[in-house]
Formats: sequence, C-alpha cells, structure tokens
Amino acid sequence: MKFLMINDSWVQTGIVWVISIALLVLVVKKWARISSFSGEVRGELHKASWPWESDPKIKGLRKYRELVDSTVVVLIAMILLAGFVQAWDFLHVQIVTFFTSLGR
Repeated sequence: MKFLMINDSWVQTGIVWVISIALLVLVVKKWARISSFSGEVRGELHKASWPWESDPKIKGLRKYRELVDSTVVVLIAMILLAGFVQAWDFLHVQIVTFFTSLGR
C-alpha cells in the first residue's frame, strides 16, 4: 500500500482520493448535461466563420491569408501600444524625478 501514498502522508493521499472520487461522481451525475453542452458547442463551431479558405485547391500560406493579415495587424497594434505606454512612462518618470529633485 505504500506505493499509493503521496509525499509519504496518508492524510494527503486520503484528501486526493476523496477529491478524485467526488469529481468522478460529479462528472457521472452531470454527464448528460456535459454531453449536451459539448454537442451544442460543436454545432456552433460549425456555424462559425473561420479565418482561412475552405477551398481545397488553395495550398500553403495563401490558404491562411486572412489569418496572417489579422495577426500582422494585431502585432503592429501591440508594438504601437507598447511604444505609447513606454513613452508616457518615460515622461512621467522624468516629471517625478524633476519634482523630487527640487526638494533636495
């Protein structure tokens, strides 16, 4: 039975087993709702518009053109936003340094 122990503690082992059994019972009790939810999610995902071409003739990166373009736009926006935040941070540090140096 020693191989079942966690960190050489029967208390921790018991807690882990009780939690595991409770989760298993919860999943079994709610299985109908879980499977219904996953079926509804699958149906909604089939209705979604995906950012790549569905034409099987298009190969390579051209198939993912919209996805690549959107990714580039997001990356550029993040770089611009990071630069803006960095500039304001630098400006505020300079202002605070100026005012704190006046009191010396």
